[in-house]
Amino acid sequence: MSHRKEQLAATIDRSLRAILARGLQDPRVRGLITVTGVVLTPDLRSARVKVSILPEDAQRLTFQGLVHAAPHLKHQLGEALDLRRTPDLIFELDESLKRQAAVLRDLARAAAVTPAAIPAPADPTPDGEPTP
Repeated sequence: MSHRKEQLAATIDRSLRAILARGLQDPRVRGLITVTGVVLTPDLRSARVKVSILPEDAQRLTFQGLVHAAPHLKHQLGEALDLRRTPDLIFELDESLKRQAAVLRDLARAAAVTPAAIPAPADPTPDGEPTP
């Protein structure tokens, strides 16, 4: 990815986070919305915005609200950024944070099940005899 694309993607990421932190008027959009990444097309005409939405029970409705608000968000982005053409926003649901949390939860559960106090074998002395 070119330096210009990386810079623009990071700027769009920061600006969208700020806009979403202020909130939207759509009642469908609720919960915690995290922008996890922005990927621009080579011609800079569209940006794939990956978002994570919590709680899970509001995820589908909130995502629909975000997709519906994409033109409004694009307009606000255009006002915040000084670009000739603001990229179209294509929202994608990012499940990686949920998968990561599930793996961490499973690891914690496995650690709780395994016995914590397994006696370590005695270290042998240099002559090969175990220490008492």
